[in-house]
Amino acid sequence: MQIRYKTRASVNGYTSGMKRKSALVAATTLAGGIAAWATGLSAATLPRGRGPVESVPNLGKPLRPPAHGPVQVGFVIGPELVAIDLFGPWTAFGSAMSANMMGPPLFNLYTVSASTEPLDVDGMKVQPEYAFENVPQPHVLVVPMQKSLPATIAYIKHASIRADVTMSVCTGAFLVAKAGLFDGLRATTHHDGYDTFAKWYPHVTLIRGPRYVENPSVSSSGGESCGIDLGLRVVDRYYGTEMAKSAAYSMEYRRTRRPLSIDDV
Repeated sequence: MQIRYKTRASVNGYTSGMKRKSALVAATTLAGGIAAWATGLSAATLPRGRGPVESVPNLGKPLRPPAHGPVQVGFVIGPELVAIDLFGPWTAFGSAMSANMMGPPLFNLYTVSASTEPLDVDGMKVQPEYAFENVPQPHVLVVPMQKSLPATIAYIKHASIRADVTMSVCTGAFLVAKAGLFDGLRATTHHDGYDTFAKWYPHVTLIRGPRYVENPSVSSSGGESCGIDLGLRVVDRYYGTEMAKSAAYSMEYRRTRRPLSIDDV
């Protein structure tokens, strides 16, 4: 992935990006477009915010790294991508590699999109490494919030078949749900999208409150920074709790419960 910063004031770019984020949450939902193990709390003990918090089982089983080479992690990106949804989990996986500097590479991270043309991501130019037609098969498929395009949905369906785990970040859950991967399962998303997600995808059990929700081969995170927590959980599934803790410590990231209202931050 190549990143080029715009020369205009980054503050203006960030502000416009955050405004676009809020608009996109609404637009994505209207268009159809947990575990709290890190804190020692069960989902049932979390305080109430926007309605009751539901308890969910931790269904993600340990994953086996490939016999040779690192775990391949593919990030699906496209128009209207928001930076933290990409860079949050990207940094979680990258921090695991930093924590294992003396050993072999743990993960190989790459981006994939409909083309390799640069994308505007909150004022940065991000160039995808691969296009859908020539990308290596990932072990982990990460789907952040972005515009729902037919080619993107088709790729998610195809790549998820042989992936160990597909994980959505924020309202990337809408794309994964549109691909049919959550049917009959549990999922979560950004809190602004709860009600519309439940309306658009009645075959998916929406879970409100946890930072992420796991199924055996497809998982989802809440909004924004929750993608970091789900990324760390996938690190844990491949390489164990101590490696995930080392990655979080490297990031100086404290894993806490998800804020459930504006008074909870």
